[in-house]
Amino acid sequence: MYGKYQFAVTTEILEEYEEVIGEFYSPTVAANVVELLTTASNCIWVTPHYRWNLIPDQDDNKFVDCAIACQADYIITHDKHFNVLSEIPFPKVNLLKIPELKSILES
Repeated sequence: MYGKYQFAVTTEILEEYEEVIGEFYSPTVAANVVELLTTASNCIWVTPHYRWNLIPDQDDNKFVDCAIACQADYIITHDKHFNVLSEIPFPKVNLLKIPELKSILES
């Protein structure tokens, strides 16, 4: 499994992670988590050059734009705002929930 899976981030995504983690833990913990993510060997930095605006919740579109820009296989989420993506034929963005990801990782 090592080296087989990658995850993509954008500056905007990392800023949200730092903000949300900082709400539950300290700003130092949040900064350390973001640093860990950005220095991981399987982290892909993405700069989307187009905003697709496929999801009504504007805050979630950054994840879709990132996934499309890097041609990600999946977005892992339980957020119902993303369900609209299953109805959009192009650009195709596949969704997985955590149990489905776990099943893939175990196979």
